[in-house]
Amino acid sequence: MTKELIYIISLFFLGSLISCSTNKEKSDLDPVIGVWITNVDSDIMLSDEAIANGMKKIADLGFNTVFPVVWNDGYTLYPSDVMTKTFGEEFNQDSLLKGQDRDPLEVIIKESKKQGLKVIPWFEFGFSSSYNQNGGHILAAKPNWAALDSSGKLLKKNNFEWMNALHPEVQRFMTSLVLEVAKNYDVDGIQGDDRLPAMPSEGGYSVFTRELYLEETGKVVPNNPSEDDFLNWKARKLTEYASVLYDSIKSVDQNLIVSFSPSIYPWSKEQYLQDWPSWIEEGAVDLLIPQAYRWDIESYKNTIDGMIDNYQTSTGHEKVKIVPGIIIKAGDRYNGFEYVREAVKHNREKGLDGEVYFFYEGLFDQNDHLGDSLKKYFYAE
Repeated sequence: MTKELIYIISLFFLGSLISCSTNKEKSDLDPVIGVWITNVDSDIMLSDEAIANGMKKIADLGFNTVFPVVWNDGYTLYPSDVMTKTFGEEFNQDSLLKGQDRDPLEVIIKESKKQGLKVIPWFEFGFSSSYNQNGGHILAAKPNWAALDSSGKLLKKNNFEWMNALHPEVQRFMTSLVLEVAKNYDVDGIQGDDRLPAMPSEGGYSVFTRELYLEETGKVVPNNPSEDDFLNWKARKLTEYASVLYDSIKSVDQNLIVSFSPSIYPWSKEQYLQDWPSWIEEGAVDLLIPQAYRWDIESYKNTIDGMIDNYQTSTGHEKVKIVPGIIIKAGDRYNGFEYVREAVKHNREKGLDGEVYFFYEGLFDQNDHLGDSLKKYFYAE
């Protein structure tokens, strides 16, 4: 064998090894150890100092991703040109933050980068317009955006009032808010949740939606909002929007992570039209964080097992990162380390490499310093 031939064979073999290594690296997604940061029941967003201290605490505990709320109760938490143009300058930012003349998102990004944390802003309110405010300022200005129930009343569920998530003007408005953040801030991705994309399944009775359903199906909207054909049609329209939103975000930057945090399937589809296995099949999500919010550990484990079944039967699931959302605080109720330890262990046994916690305040002294225990036993590395 000539030296030249040996050299060529060696190069080929080396190239094959490099190719295999590269492919492996591409398929091995980093774990996501994250936490949601709220402006409700929490003071972290109220000062730059609190944000700086908070981001350092989170990083020190071994977390790598934060999901700060940027859209809540019909207001952005950053100064928004979209809100100014659509509703007026009075509504361009949460009033408390506007009074402080501060942009907490900008500060969170700056302080997170110092700590090596990814920032994925969270549009918590999604297609909801208000909470116990009869539609709030959004529907007062845009009454044709209202979602209606079968009695013709404003769609309301669990005290949240809703925009019509199937209306193109509403969808364009929501997309414009998301893209405003994606374009104007140095973020790592964007997140919707159990209200984006979503709408209570009881909706679908506005004049616009009735006419669209008749046009597309040849059928009159049924009296039962959960009738199979009608419910599936509504869910498909939201899946189509998820794809549009995904493509819009990727048009800004292909590297931006598109994350959704829906309810658990199939309840998510039955109650809020969130058919997330279809989102996976449509390639409309990169990071899926189903809200496995349960207060007893056996219910959590059963929920995770069912979630995995629905995830892994979806075409294209291997391209999507999935980690569960774990509840550690809601009001005065907490899940402490005994619960969370079993939850994280179950996640690893099931091949889930990461979790996201709801929410920030539940990591510290109010919850027996849960974060310190998580660091010691799970996240030290």
